[in-house]
Amino acid sequence: MSKKALIVWGGWDGHEPEQIAQIFKGILKEENFEVEVSNSLDSYADVEKLKSLDLIIPHWTMGQIEKKYVLNISEAVVSGVGIAGCHGGMCDSFRNNVDWQFMTGGNWVAHPGNDGVEYMVNIKHSTSPLLEGLSDFKVVSEQYYLHFDPAVEVLATTRFPVVEGPHSTNTPVDMPVVWTKRWGVGRVFYSSLGHKANIVDMPEVRKIMRRGFLWTAEGKSLYGTNEAVAASGNARSYTGMGDSQ
Repeated sequence: MSKKALIVWGGWDGHEPEQIAQIFKGILKEENFEVEVSNSLDSYADVEKLKSLDLIIPHWTMGQIEKKYVLNISEAVVSGVGIAGCHGGMCDSFRNNVDWQFMTGGNWVAHPGNDGVEYMVNIKHSTSPLLEGLSDFKVVSEQYYLHFDPAVEVLATTRFPVVEGPHSTNTPVDMPVVWTKRWGVGRVFYSSLGHKANIVDMPEVRKIMRRGFLWTAEGKSLYGTNEAVAASGNARSYTGMGDSQ
């Protein structure tokens, strides 16, 4: 049976969300997914439909979202549905919603030098085989500075500073570029690469996203129905979310 994915795109047009959504759709189709593509946040209104999916791909930069929609997505991911995305489409979404940031693992705060900065992406040797066989590579794009969850497993990094700024008087730091985490029994995957469609279409970035999509989508099948139902119930009763906005 084919796995099912939902791609929801929108927000700031500068990130070329529609074009990137179509690249993601193509990758998933090559892997025999059933893919629904939407440009409406109302696609998150039906929690039972979300829980029937294997993968949710948000690509919506900035904007506002109804709190209940974030709670619906959270409940779906807690129950085993994967969530994966890139750049501002996932970790610069809905800046007023800290619940979204908690679930996805981080949020954008700056890109010193703006677009056109040349920097290295360094593949990190970790316990995860997700980026196995990939080599370090160079990108000319925005270099994302992020505030991130210490619970994430970092799979790739980039070194700051590359350009001068108030941050460059600190010691050099390795900033996560690719990470994974868990949310309930669901899997979360993020890559900060993808300012424009041409960056997402780079062979290295396509490979990273393909692997991330497959990894997050297979998480649901690894857990039994009873465990997923129990986790979903925990999501509904959990009182640590819903305070934003």
